[in-house]
Amino acid sequence: MSPTLPRLVLFDFDGVLAHYAHEARLRDLARVAGCAPARVAAALFESGLERAYDSGAIDTAAYLLQLGDALDCTIDEAAWIASRVASSRVDPAVLALVTSVAQRVPIGVLSNNGALMAEAMRHIVTPLFPALDGRVLCSGALRARKPERAIFELALAHFSVAARDVLFLDDLFANVRGARAAGLQADTVHDARSLRRVLRRHGLG
Repeated sequence: MSPTLPRLVLFDFDGVLAHYAHEARLRDLARVAGCAPARVAAALFESGLERAYDSGAIDTAAYLLQLGDALDCTIDEAAWIASRVASSRVDPAVLALVTSVAQRVPIGVLSNNGALMAEAMRHIVTPLFPALDGRVLCSGALRARKPERAIFELALAHFSVAARDVLFLDDLFANVRGARAAGLQADTVHDARSLRRVLRRHGLG
């Protein structure tokens, strides 16, 4: 058991609360745009547009406008969210574990995604709301990315909690290492089994 029982459990989203299928997202947006998935990949990723949005260099309106221009169509917030829902798979066992945690301590999300992803999460992990209302932090809104120390410090300030009192869970060890360097308790999880094991280790199982 951890020497300090967490006062906040902060979850990564993709790879922890939901599994993300990149190709499924490309296919869904390609269907909307009436083009090949490769063209969507080029517009979003090869161009650097997604990275700019995830980093907060551009806002949602500019991001969607540039994406639409690249695909010769209109991609609105609803279509973007629908593509994220189509590419996300949620394990009911994970939702049950997180719901149980939320009954004991506050929870939150810290994700390397653009600001619109906070709204998409409502449609992907619906049972976790309202526990997550106002408690989803995206790198695009914070203008910092994991594993940078700055994003963890911004999260601590948002939740008004000391680093030692936070348990941060991510599927990427680089982000876990960044959280630990910032003073947080942190562990790697990638499915219900590993999540259950880590929660028990930290006195939340």
